[in-house]
Amino acid sequence: MPFLSFLGPRSTLLEVFRAFPETSKPLIEFSEVLLRGPSPFTTAERELIATYVSRLNQCRYCHAVHSATAERLGIPKETLERLAQNLECVPAKMQPVLRYAEKLTRDPGSADKAHVDAILASGWDEQAVYHAVAITALFNFMNRLVEGLGIELHPGYVSSAAQRLAERGYAPHLDMMKG
Repeated sequence: MPFLSFLGPRSTLLEVFRAFPETSKPLIEFSEVLLRGPSPFTTAERELIATYVSRLNQCRYCHAVHSATAERLGIPKETLERLAQNLECVPAKMQPVLRYAEKLTRDPGSADKAHVDAILASGWDEQAVYHAVAITALFNFMNRLVEGLGIELHPGYVSSAAQRLAERGYAPHLDMMKG
């Protein structure tokens, strides 16, 4: 059950966005640019990072929505299922990126240049490092927003949310906020 009185038992983040448009609008705009704009990572790879961070944080809501989105964008379901146990299920080039996302999620103070060097050595550039860090930070934030407000996963919501995110990105949330 959500923790705020204006949220019902089947509330989604959209109700939170509607209640707090001043902070939600820039957050959605940032999400759209970061997750759907130009990037060294494909859209599917960005959703994979979001899925991994959400799984590490045990945020069922975000993990379900973003893993379903990643699958719609071409990440095999088997990869998504095995990801929690073994990073070797993803392409070698993504492994240091996900290791760094894990470090930043679990123990950010221990992150060091060696982690960045591993990403660069696998063929990514510095822009990719920034994008990896920003996506990790965004989903640590979003996971805490969802969990901190008591937003619960409702399985019937996952498919429609994943379809919307895969096909149209994050920008439609701006119109959906209006009611």
